[in-house]
Amino acid sequence: MGTLPPREAIASFEAIGVTAFTTTRAAGDFALGDGDPLPVGVARWEQLAQEIAPRAARLASAKQVHGAKVLTQGADFSGWRRADQADGHFTQSAGTALAIIVADCVPVFLAHPAGAVAMLHAGWRGTAGRILAEGISQFTRAGLAVGELRMHLGPAICGRCYEVGPDVFEQLTGWTTTRKRNVDLRALLAEQGREAGVQHLSVSPHCTRCDNTQFFSHRCGDAQRQVAVILS
Repeated sequence: MGTLPPREAIASFEAIGVTAFTTTRAAGDFALGDGDPLPVGVARWEQLAQEIAPRAARLASAKQVHGAKVLTQGADFSGWRRADQADGHFTQSAGTALAIIVADCVPVFLAHPAGAVAMLHAGWRGTAGRILAEGISQFTRAGLAVGELRMHLGPAICGRCYEVGPDVFEQLTGWTTTRKRNVDLRALLAEQGREAGVQHLSVSPHCTRCDNTQFFSHRCGDAQRQVAVILS
């Protein structure tokens, strides 16, 4: 594989033949905007597709809407595909890379030793809407055991930095409150994963806000985004 952009890689995934990483600020901005994507952003995505091409002939992403829809990606395309209105991807097709963009939301990486992988974008809406359960269900429908899955929660805003209003807090936790509260999205997702039967779980030590010199953070005022990628 060619030289990949500056990134935080997941070493534990490499043991099962899966490449997975989140880029850092040094890799540049992967945001594409709500309107026509800027040429520089498109060029950065095309460059990423070229860099992973020796191992993955396909790169799938989507316009994200903070929902819980997970698309199944096959081997029916080549190059970079950008779908509409989805926040996750699943594939059993070798040579297919899956990507989402984040800046405080949680990049959720899922991989099975058989080669199936998934990439999920989980902000508070996706976490409350159980996008993780939808992602895991893709593996079970394919006959793959949840207990054999590897799950990693990448760089995201930490519980000390993430404050939400009463309504969001109740949707995430089921508890009522009358004031703002702090929430750890990665802790909630880890709990959801364990409840679903995931046994192999790891979490990045990085907070996008605490480590803002290394990662883009929406709460710090950044409009830029990093990209999280998985491929087997």
